[in-house]
Amino acid sequence: MFMSISTTGTAASPATDLGFLLHKHPGKVQRFSTAHGEAHVFYPEAGDEACTAALLLDVDPIALVRSGRGKGRAGSPDLALAQYVNDRPYAASSLLAVALRTVFRTAMKGVCEARPGLADRPRPLRISLPAVPVGGGHTAEGAAAAMVVRLFEPLGWQVEATAIPLDAAFPEWGESRYVRLELSAERARLADALQQLYVLLPALDGAKHYWVAPDEVDKLLAAGEGWLAGHPERALITRRYLSRRWSLTRRAMERLELARLAEADDREAEEVDNAVDDTTEETGQEQDQAQERSEQRPPSLAEQRRAAILAALREVGAARVADLGCGQGELIGALLKDPRFTEVLGVDVSVRALSAAARRLRLDRMPERQANRVRLVQGALTYTDARLKGFDAAVLCEVIEHLDLPRLPALEYAVFGAARPPAVVVTTPNAGYNVRWESLPAGHLRHADHRFEWDRAEFRAWAERVAAAYGYTVDIRPVGPLDDEVGAPTQLALFRLGDGAEPGGNPAAAAEPGSTAAADSTDSTDSTTPEGGETR
Repeated sequence: MFMSISTTGTAASPATDLGFLLHKHPGKVQRFSTAHGEAHVFYPEAGDEACTAALLLDVDPIALVRSGRGKGRAGSPDLALAQYVNDRPYAASSLLAVALRTVFRTAMKGVCEARPGLADRPRPLRISLPAVPVGGGHTAEGAAAAMVVRLFEPLGWQVEATAIPLDAAFPEWGESRYVRLELSAERARLADALQQLYVLLPALDGAKHYWVAPDEVDKLLAAGEGWLAGHPERALITRRYLSRRWSLTRRAMERLELARLAEADDREAEEVDNAVDDTTEETGQEQDQAQERSEQRPPSLAEQRRAAILAALREVGAARVADLGCGQGELIGALLKDPRFTEVLGVDVSVRALSAAARRLRLDRMPERQANRVRLVQGALTYTDARLKGFDAAVLCEVIEHLDLPRLPALEYAVFGAARPPAVVVTTPNAGYNVRWESLPAGHLRHADHRFEWDRAEFRAWAERVAAAYGYTVDIRPVGPLDDEVGAPTQLALFRLGDGAEPGGNPAAAAEPGSTAAADSTDSTDSTTPEGGETR
């Protein structure tokens, strides 16, 4: 199994800098032991203008068989080959990926202590792999080469993928599943190239020589940092890298989607996925006990808010409801208790919130007929999303105040302009009521993640502007104990789509159609409010 890495240079920036990047001296031949054979690193050429480093992996077929991975599902997929005679010693598979990690571990991290800054500078690279297996039963002419191009070309590589015939003496037999691969780039970081090979070689082969454990998800995400989340074939790569273990694939895809949304919003993933405090999640028994306690006391503001939302949804005759920014699923649970709501979609950007919602709703133990009524999906509400279309009503319960004001127009367009349900229910805190909370310091917002809080006049002005812009009518209602001076603690807006109405004017702050505004953390799970009740 062979691979070469080549670069070019000048007297000012010699090609032999490749030795510093790989941490392997061009004047030496080095040998490294791996679990299944010996890896050798040497330089066929080393000069200022051109330098090539080669990795030769000598796989021991006996050691591979003794490990129990020399044949079958986890080894070569060609079941007709004997366990001692297979393609593993020659094809660039997961064995080569593991050797890369063993031999070039420091180079893959982008570290070069001897020449600070060198690892961060892109340089011309050419990578040659004589035999790359492409699994998955590709039988169409050119299918294997096309698969290689699909995975490498979006990363900026110029790809030369030449299918290897089954037998050159008998061209009528057609192509094998092996491809001769040449990757070239005018400017690329060596660390990025090695990380991409570490992921994509096993993904192309589709069969690993070791059992895929849960920690493979962490390895995939670490090696794919900065490029995998935005790859158009990330689902295919993830599925094949994890050997089609669906539970691990689903977990990896959730984390990749979160990384993509965080990158689009120029935020850390932890900032986006902050809807749930692990210490506050309740077990099923604790939920039952909380329900018993709630029956013995007056309803909290959160309960009054949910009751007001349900009343509004019944008023408009909604049966299919989208809970946008569903948090831990409190409102979804209330919707499922009423049989008139036949379908409920819960959407949240936070994977942790969706996991907490699934536990709270006990989806794994819910009867099939009941479970068919509910669906939880990850999504950011500042993106248009076809999954939000076709519902009778959408609910934004304590959501808008979690967005930065400049991003609010993107949400307006995504919900009122693109999804365009016949009814939309929006609730948000009434800032004027904050003076009634004795435990809330003056000038502070009710929750640390709130970006703003509006008084009644500000909320009405926003609601009426949105209604006029998108062809809705709006009715503003108080929720909670009503104070003659400052109003109620929560304000609710019920939007109804006008009969045959088209969107009206385009307010200056509204998002333009087709907007791809950056995703914002639309998680809607507040912590305990000053009056001691949950906010959802």
